[in-house]
Amino acid sequence: MNKLFIIKIGGNVLDNPEALKKFLADFASIKEPKILIHGGGKIATKLGEQLGIQSNYINGRRITDSQTLDVVTMVYGGLVNKQIVASLQQLGCNALGLTGADGNVIKAVKRPIKDIDYGYVGDIKPDSVNSSLLYFLLKQNTVPVFAPLTHADGTMLNTNADTIASVLAVALGKHFDVRLIFCFEKKGVLRDVNDPDSVIRHLPKSSYNDLLTKNVFADGILPKLENAFAAIHAGVKEVLIGEASDLTKNTGLETEGTLITS
Repeated sequence: MNKLFIIKIGGNVLDNPEALKKFLADFASIKEPKILIHGGGKIATKLGEQLGIQSNYINGRRITDSQTLDVVTMVYGGLVNKQIVASLQQLGCNALGLTGADGNVIKAVKRPIKDIDYGYVGDIKPDSVNSSLLYFLLKQNTVPVFAPLTHADGTMLNTNADTIASVLAVALGKHFDVRLIFCFEKKGVLRDVNDPDSVIRHLPKSSYNDLLTKNVFADGILPKLENAFAAIHAGVKEVLIGEASDLTKNTGLETEGTLITS
């Protein structure tokens, strides 16, 4: 099977023009088929505050009311997505910006209200991905660039970018040998959030469960870890969490960061 790199970029990298420029150059240089999924939460938060819309989070996840939905749709699907696509075109990488609604590529359901009402947030399953369309685009040397938005019943839904990356990895596993990489500003999953060098190099599920009970992990890393293990459980062989500046290493044989295994 051909290799496919599914790469999610988030964190402070998106807010740092120089770091983002280097990351996109590294991403464009990857010769194998690739998909990019981006976040953009801090940009949406900043614009929302300028518009008088306060952001609220629970367990690292944004609460999306109707006003917030308008903001994230504009920022994620418009501003951030198109800036990234334009930058990749300049680098000779033929990128196509997408949300889940485009080509009906990712369908979702609005998250049901249980203990918490997350608002207009989408939940997705692997069988909700139009993998045939993505396979066609990849075979045409087109690089999909996903904003963290899906759709259901005619409504856009804010959807965690880590979740989109995980679900895409699972869905495309029947077509490709997938390596899923979560890139952000830290060197990997940290044992001590105050020590940037306390990287956990290998994190099997048993160790993850143990450290979770000890409250070792910061809230912001939990969605990445949950989605990493969801992908592993569904058959994805390789998941890495690491620094965006290490992307070229993490698409080779020698890797940095944290390796997630079953």
